[in-house]
Amino acid sequence: MIDVIVAGGGPTGLMLAAELRLQGVHVVVLERLTEPTQQSRGQGLHARSVEVMDQRGLLDRFLAVNEKFQAGGLFGGIAKPWPDRVDTAHPYGVASPQPVTERLLNERALELGTEIRRGREVVGLSQDEDGVTVELSDGARLRSRYLVGCDGGRSTVRKALGVDFPGVPATVETLLGQMEATADPETIAAAVEEVRKTQLRFGLQPEAGGGYRVVVPADGVAEDRATEPTLDDFKKQLRAYAGTDFGVHSPRWLSRFGDATRQAERYRVGRVLLAGDAAHIHPPTGGQGLNLGVQDAFNLGWKLAAAVNGWAPEGLLDSYHAERHPVGAAVLDNTRAQITLLGADPGATALRELFSKLMDFEEVNRYVTEMITAVGVRYDFGEGHELLGRRMRDVGLKRGRLYELMHGGRGLLLDQTGRLSVAGWADRVDHVVDVSEELDVPAVLLRPDGHVAWAGEDQQDLLGRLPKWFGAAAG
Repeated sequence: MIDVIVAGGGPTGLMLAAELRLQGVHVVVLERLTEPTQQSRGQGLHARSVEVMDQRGLLDRFLAVNEKFQAGGLFGGIAKPWPDRVDTAHPYGVASPQPVTERLLNERALELGTEIRRGREVVGLSQDEDGVTVELSDGARLRSRYLVGCDGGRSTVRKALGVDFPGVPATVETLLGQMEATADPETIAAAVEEVRKTQLRFGLQPEAGGGYRVVVPADGVAEDRATEPTLDDFKKQLRAYAGTDFGVHSPRWLSRFGDATRQAERYRVGRVLLAGDAAHIHPPTGGQGLNLGVQDAFNLGWKLAAAVNGWAPEGLLDSYHAERHPVGAAVLDNTRAQITLLGADPGATALRELFSKLMDFEEVNRYVTEMITAVGVRYDFGEGHELLGRRMRDVGLKRGRLYELMHGGRGLLLDQTGRLSVAGWADRVDHVVDVSEELDVPAVLLRPDGHVAWAGEDQQDLLGRLPKWFGAAAG
């Protein structure tokens, strides 16, 4: 029997597969498409996702083929300088188009031994106490201990589970595509600057590989949003807003997105879980979608591996929903707010001017930046040290850096006292005795996803915390 089937081979599914393989879990990824998509909806990694890649030793691969960027307080079309004192050692994003991100994560998953089957579409499922039976479009059936639906906003897995997907339907729609243009760059840039004075959902951005990434409001909301727009749709809307279609031609891909916000009521039903767009959809404002899915996978991967490998404490797998559902809900809220700020009516314009002035305050800018980049995410682990529940930034140690010690996806006790022990959990938790000028607590226990599970110096207190996240001590 397969340990885990992952339905969907996008960034979320591939990140999850790699995390599971780090723990020796037998993973099969089923992807409907026969070839990787060339659509680039996600345009980059925010600071928290940069940290994720660094924690697993992947950041150098991304930086080798992409550029860094800083966009502090980029909220509802309002750009401000990167604020001071953001709680990260990586105060930047990485401008990685989605096809590049998928390629790098696909390579990583394959290196670790993931089995990826393309052209295999999940159409149904059933589950019992021992596992999940997955039905494929060609009539084949596969059996696994767990199934994770990473199969997008129209998730077959979510629908088959009967999980409600409440929210707000789309009220506006935007066309998005990549294509060539015959107009000269100066003319295009001048027209875009003029239109964006009143319509922020408009743009023609030059692409590194040639052509333009074109964004323009649609003429209403399509009855069937699964139907791709045509080049004529783009030309019509470009003329409506700019008075010219800029001679756009030779589209590489065309798509549409709305401002609908929906979230699955439950991220887990028995042996089936949901992650990424299968669990939540929202407008792409702030560039949070791909990042949110990758971070879902980072939270879930080690917990699901613990369940497969037999050491997961009670409630560990359910903590995935408990931790990630509020994070997803917060992203839905901030994207709704951003869509309001992007409006072209007088009220939205006045609100945007007011919000822009507020973001000139350093603390407001920092708050918004940490919200969009997910640096500010803190899970509720109960009462305790102020670090409890936060993810630990990459701090410098006497012998290297913290994230260099986390590539294997294990728990970590960073012990500055040299007096503590994880005996009984050494198969799951690394014990590193080292010191950091950036860390003013004697010791921290980190989960595999980098969040602080305990802080202090008392051995008995530590022994009381280890079983909560890492199960019973080995006999």
